[in-house]
Amino acid sequence: MFTCDICGEIVASEQDMKTHLLLTHMENEVVCPFCKLSGVNYDEMCFHIEAAHFEQNENERVMEKVNQVQCRTPDRKTEKENSHHYKMEVSEDVYSACASNDLKFTDHSHSKDTSLKRKAFHSENLTELRELQENRLNLYDLTEINKSLSSIPECPFCGKIEPCNEDLETHVKTKHANLLDTPAEGRNQPFYECPICGLICTNYQILHEHIDLHLEESHFEGVSKGSSDLELARQLQQEEDRNRMSEGSRQEIEEFQKLQKQYGLDGSGGYKQQQLRNMEIEVRRGRMQPIEFHKRKADMLESLAFGIDDGKTRTSGIIESLHRHYQNEAREVRRVWLSTGVDHFYSSLGDKGWGCGYRNFQMLLSSLLRNDSYKDCLKDISIPCIPKIQSMIEDAWKEGFDPQGASQLNNRLQGTKAWIGACEIYSLLTSLRLKCRIVDFHKPTGPLGTHPRLFEWILNYYSSGREGGLKVVCSSKPPIYLQHQGHSRTIIGIEERKNRTLCLLIFDPGCPSREMQKLLKQDIESTSLKQLWRFVGNLKHKQYQIVAVEGVLSSEEKAARMKASQIFTAERIP
Repeated sequence: MFTCDICGEIVASEQDMKTHLLLTHMENEVVCPFCKLSGVNYDEMCFHIEAAHFEQNENERVMEKVNQVQCRTPDRKTEKENSHHYKMEVSEDVYSACASNDLKFTDHSHSKDTSLKRKAFHSENLTELRELQENRLNLYDLTEINKSLSSIPECPFCGKIEPCNEDLETHVKTKHANLLDTPAEGRNQPFYECPICGLICTNYQILHEHIDLHLEESHFEGVSKGSSDLELARQLQQEEDRNRMSEGSRQEIEEFQKLQKQYGLDGSGGYKQQQLRNMEIEVRRGRMQPIEFHKRKADMLESLAFGIDDGKTRTSGIIESLHRHYQNEAREVRRVWLSTGVDHFYSSLGDKGWGCGYRNFQMLLSSLLRNDSYKDCLKDISIPCIPKIQSMIEDAWKEGFDPQGASQLNNRLQGTKAWIGACEIYSLLTSLRLKCRIVDFHKPTGPLGTHPRLFEWILNYYSSGREGGLKVVCSSKPPIYLQHQGHSRTIIGIEERKNRTLCLLIFDPGCPSREMQKLLKQDIESTSLKQLWRFVGNLKHKQYQIVAVEGVLSSEEKAARMKASQIFTAERIP
């Protein structure tokens, strides 16, 4: 009887044992003990384990060998025996993994031949496998030993170097036990965790020193070696200041550009360009015929060439019509003072939105040209167009009037839509040898932000006290230029009502010509007069400025006023 050394099965003959070994153990499915690979023969499985799982099988034992070397065990004989024993274990394990289903016969005489055949079947592969294992193990041992020696254990608290990990652990437990102790139960002792390595400390000062070690060794990403919290804070502050300055500069530029656009200094063209552009829009919208467009364009070019206003927005005779009305009607009015004759000028398509100052100058000039007292100063002068007025102001600047105002407008008005105010009107009139004054009502003088002192000043300007009992007084005084923030108008007279209230009569360049022409009717309606009335409660801007003409200047007086305009000052009330 024969007994199988693998599974213990008993068979009757040697031939039956061979058949049993072949069917049960040789042809049984071989499975990889690491990745469960199957479906290959025994030789292929041995090659698979050697190629794919050799290092996986030996990693644990290799680390044990490295620890032995690192701790510098003095018994070299024992180390050699352990290494030899370790190599044998690796070889035997791999062999057993590759040949788990192999035959292991006893020394029975009846199984000797079969055992010799099985050993001969694998002897060549097994010898080569063990040689390859020993070569790789020696190379791996050398690499791991070098790595271990290069990474010397170092205390994370004081930096002391120990020969091995066990000694380092003993050092930390004995020297730094206060950092590792668990707080007593029931005590709310705070914990401080290192943000770099996660070490838990029970003392903030120790944590601070621990983090300083990280910083000195450049382990903290983003902070350069030797940098401190103060330096980092300074850098962050500087960056924030730069960003704030950049944002502030951007806002200033945007605000400046808005102001340039608002006051016509954005380089988008002047009177001519706006007139043509708006007429083209009117044609596209069907409000103007093409033939009318070309006719008005030709008239505009002719007006610009001669520098004379084309008179298309001019309305004359209103003062005379008002005189008749007040003589016959207006029972609520006790007395009224009117300026000398003045024409109304309305803003056209070329200056709409920015030309009020120029139109008010045309109104004032139309009155001065009717007064014989100013003919010598205004000889050979007609009502100029807006580009001509811009040129006249530039000439006044060139003479030396108001250099500060000229600088603010870049010493240029022609070809722009720049606004002008009381200072520019004063400089222009003075350059023509007209005696005038600027009065600045710089703050309200009455309740609710009103300016009763302004009304009183206008009344004193037009009345001389020698009118007697006349209801309507046609004075020889020209109209007054009135300026406030964003707009300007022309004062052509003042009413005194029977209840002793005062009411200004004003020409507004924003009022269309068709509305102004309603004042030329024989019977003026009260609704038409309302567009002229401004009571004390209607003028509530914070500041008002007026320019009033009072006579003629000599050449010496003109030169003196030009010199005084280097630092422009106005008469202030109150």
